[in-house]
Amino acid sequence: MSGNKVRLQAIKDVEAYVPPAVSFTPGEAPGEIFGENVFSTTVMQKRLPKSVYKSVLATIEGSAPLDPLVADAVASAMKDWALEKGATHYAHVFYPLTGLTAEKHDSFLDPVGDGTALAEFAGKTLVQGEPDASSFPNGGLRNTFEARGYTGWDVMSPAYVLENPNGNTLCIPTVFVSMTGEALDHKTPLLRSQSAMADHAERVLRLFGHEPSRVVSYCGPEQEYFLVDSHFFLARPDLINAGRTLFGAKPPKGQEFDDHYFGAIPERVLGFMMDTERELFKLGIPAKTRHNEVAPGQFEIAPMFERANVASDHQQLLMTTFKSVARKHGMECLFHEKPFDGVNGSGKHVNFSLGNATEGNLLLPGDTPHDNAQFLVFCAAVIRAVHKYGGLLRSSVASASNDHRLGANEAPPAIISIFLGDQLADVFDQIAKGGATRSKEKGTMMIGVDSLPDLPTDPGDRNRTSPFAFTGNRFEFRAPGSLQTVAGPMVVINTIMAEALDHIATTLETAVAAGTDFDEAVQDVLAAIIADHGAVIFNGNGYSDEWQVEAEQRGLKNLRTTVDALPELVSDDALALFETYGVFNHREMHSRYEIGLEQYVLSIGVEGRLTLEMGTTTVLPAAVRYQTELAQNVAALTAAGVEADTSLLLEVSAPVAALCSALRTLAEALDHEVDGDAMAEAVHCRDAVLPAMAAVRTSADALEGLVADDLWSLPTYQEMLYIL
Repeated sequence: MSGNKVRLQAIKDVEAYVPPAVSFTPGEAPGEIFGENVFSTTVMQKRLPKSVYKSVLATIEGSAPLDPLVADAVASAMKDWALEKGATHYAHVFYPLTGLTAEKHDSFLDPVGDGTALAEFAGKTLVQGEPDASSFPNGGLRNTFEARGYTGWDVMSPAYVLENPNGNTLCIPTVFVSMTGEALDHKTPLLRSQSAMADHAERVLRLFGHEPSRVVSYCGPEQEYFLVDSHFFLARPDLINAGRTLFGAKPPKGQEFDDHYFGAIPERVLGFMMDTERELFKLGIPAKTRHNEVAPGQFEIAPMFERANVASDHQQLLMTTFKSVARKHGMECLFHEKPFDGVNGSGKHVNFSLGNATEGNLLLPGDTPHDNAQFLVFCAAVIRAVHKYGGLLRSSVASASNDHRLGANEAPPAIISIFLGDQLADVFDQIAKGGATRSKEKGTMMIGVDSLPDLPTDPGDRNRTSPFAFTGNRFEFRAPGSLQTVAGPMVVINTIMAEALDHIATTLETAVAAGTDFDEAVQDVLAAIIADHGAVIFNGNGYSDEWQVEAEQRGLKNLRTTVDALPELVSDDALALFETYGVFNHREMHSRYEIGLEQYVLSIGVEGRLTLEMGTTTVLPAAVRYQTELAQNVAALTAAGVEADTSLLLEVSAPVAALCSALRTLAEALDHEVDGDAMAEAVHCRDAVLPAMAAVRTSADALEGLVADDLWSLPTYQEMLYIL
């Protein structure tokens, strides 16, 4: 099959799509299935001895040390529950530095002497596993021949049964560490950072007269994604191997009409969404919102807030579920930050707050935030943290794929700033001038329609161009990419908050010990933070060119690429910060830096080789065949004595020549020898390989608009984005 026959067959296959059989049981209520496959505290309360249950609950809710004596009882109850759910195997699920999920399955069944088998699952097996650690990214923490690694049960993240048509598996969320106890995963530092933040948040609360329960950070990650029919996906080697299109001319219609955003969800997509939500509900993942996103073929799901480590686990599980259910519906779910050039990219907005069972949400301002000193202190901690460590926040979302999105007019700029809104900006401005005495009040919207009630309005608008925006009762970090784990950004947010809260608590404790009135000490610390760190507050248009200039004048970093951002991980300030609060030692930090560079180089290397291969074997042959046809037509007309119009031949020949030249340049860039230094390799990828790829694409995309349709084999943007 050649030329556009591949594309036409794909279109026919899409048109012949038959939805999968309905998986819902008639009369099934979503509320009844929520969490049915989760070994939740409710299940534990029914199945565990009372003393064991209380011990486990103290660990889950209060971060108390796990009593090893309870493990056998928990393991036995968990095994019985899982077997009743049809599980034949168990798996310690962990999150290595690939950013993906890893698991090793073991059977519950052990053979016995009489030729039969018994289902066994001991406490020591629940608590600790030993997968091979040699083949995961480690950034120098391990030698290849040093294979021993350990998984350890995270009691605070519930176990669950993952269903499969061929058998179910009990999944146990775990940390993953080396033999020396160094973190080889994303969960370990997340738990460490959460503990560090909690320690100092509770110091601040005690100063306000509370005896606080354990403070935790909460996370609500919004997930954007694209859906493409599987037939188109399989006809695009770039989507299969790189997750994004390396070629593709702009379609006649893109997103300029803004007609897809929040539009009616297509029936096929809605069926997929309902199917995924059913699976998510069974796994206890609180999916709340679904809608069309800005770009054609783009959608979003948003869960409710959960504890950060549980939210991170659920986010990984959500992506896995989306991938598998999409294939069931004949589609591929794309999480790449920029799968299609020229249309909106995909992010994973991390909504962050912190709180506890006794004081609630510590970032809730109330109706009169100027009188809410406790809220202002925690809000000021965020301001200090983001200003001091904006470079670290940028590095936490650095990747080759996210570089395509950050800074474009669809995502926040690479400059990290805070949006507070009119009300809070005014309150902190008053504090800087001597003390806040008022807060802007909510208004009322008069719509002018008699049948509609008056609608209350917030005292300030929202800013979609801000990377770190206050949205009423939380901060939204909008820079993370859709493909990334939320654990990385949350580790940084927790740690920089620990430093800021430590600073505030120490300052207040010192002032009160010296005889300063507490309220006066709070005013002083708030005023000092605004004076020292207020430059990070920006309520304007983050997309504007003027902001780039103003940010530089304010001293804010503009780390445009991953290569610019990753050195922040190993700066003296970062190394000291993470070691002080027990989140990373220096070796672990350097490993993250090395892995970041390695992943960047590998990603661009794959894309560069794909661009060279597809340009040479797919795009160029189609263009040359068309060029040859045109040349033959010109020759035939000339031989017949007819004056031939050569303008089209010349128009096609120019990009063909440019494509050949660009492919040679790309081949040279890919063959270029570097000295083995990871940063030098990354710089070469950024400064040589990426521009060479762009030049190839420019010529190829120009040819897509010229070459006869019957010779073009790659599914086009208008087909992939609109035929679903």
